[in-house]
Amino acid sequence: MNDTLQYYNEHAAEFVQDTQNSDMHEKYEPFLSRVVSGGHILDLGCGSGRDSAEFIKRGYQVTAMDGSEQLCRIAEAYIGQPVHHMYFQDIGWQNAFDGVWACSSLLHCTIAELPEILQKVSDSLKDNGVLYISFKYGDFAGWRNGRYFTNFTEDSLKALLETVPTLHLTQTSVTGDVRPGRQNELWLNAIVEKR
Repeated sequence: MNDTLQYYNEHAAEFVQDTQNSDMHEKYEPFLSRVVSGGHILDLGCGSGRDSAEFIKRGYQVTAMDGSEQLCRIAEAYIGQPVHHMYFQDIGWQNAFDGVWACSSLLHCTIAELPEILQKVSDSLKDNGVLYISFKYGDFAGWRNGRYFTNFTEDSLKALLETVPTLHLTQTSVTGDVRPGRQNELWLNAIVEKR
């Protein structure tokens, strides 16, 4: 993970330029429709702050975090509030959030790391809270373009979530990348509820 974070520290400006203006509205609705109005959302791996800014604009309380120091600084300036510099493994909140938004972030964890991290995410959610997660679609796991990726299909994601009994997969969709020129890259999006 450290090499991946180093990549984001070194390429932060380029990453922000590539992602900050991407239109994510189609992804927001299935998630936000399940989060109580004005509720508290954890943006898990907030990157540029794009999604945090949208949630704040819509009246939600947002806690944002990222493992890259450079992205934390950029996101803080963009959303106008502090961003926690912390790693997924350090999540320690209990029953704090109505929703957790993990857009293109947990995909940098290894398959061995994910059950423990997802348990921490579950612990941070209130009962009946909702989690959005997205991964590149497929069965690849390894290093690509300076970063570690773990891809998922519907079946492999279902198997992963079965390791955390409180999390229940309620909806999946496969969509193209929202960034210009990358529409042929497929993403697996999932809505997961804590019960």
